[in-house]
Amino acid sequence: MKNVTVFCGSREGTNPQYMEAASQLGSNLASEGLAIVYGGGSAGLMGAVADAALEEGGEVTGIIPTSLLQREIAHKNVSHLIEVETMHERKAAMYEKGDAYLALPGGIGTLEEFMEILTWHAIGEHRKPCALLNSHGYYDPLYTLLQHMVSEGFLPAEALNRIIIKNDPEQMVKALAASEDL
Repeated sequence: MKNVTVFCGSREGTNPQYMEAASQLGSNLASEGLAIVYGGGSAGLMGAVADAALEEGGEVTGIIPTSLLQREIAHKNVSHLIEVETMHERKAAMYEKGDAYLALPGGIGTLEEFMEILTWHAIGEHRKPCALLNSHGYYDPLYTLLQHMVSEGFLPAEALNRIIIKNDPEQMVKALAASEDL
């Protein structure tokens, strides 16, 4: 079974459609037979992705640092819950277990996690798919910034072009499943 590492917010955000898209994504990943690796929380988008995948009989692995067990309220019903000491260990484990990386809406932690994976991709550390679920245009400003980086000569166009960007969870799962690198 292939693992999709999902980066997303431990909060719901202001738009209820983010939670709907997170639930649809979790359900669609499980239906496609793709396992989920994520931050291990039970709240916000994290919880929505995990709950929906579990309801579909999917496999979900949560990785959570000890310091966040209470704040993010670790999900007790996931298939596997791995407790690590630090955020660095969490990110390393999420990277190691992932066959593809997908960011949903989230805050600076989500952005930092995805950008690190994208950086490693850009410098040739891996060839695994990197994707943004652009729910309701959430990542439009980031895409504009990345285009600016390309036009200013700081980012190779190939790095930008290799990001899978979809607005719809079902389309995203189909694109990931069809990816030659997954």
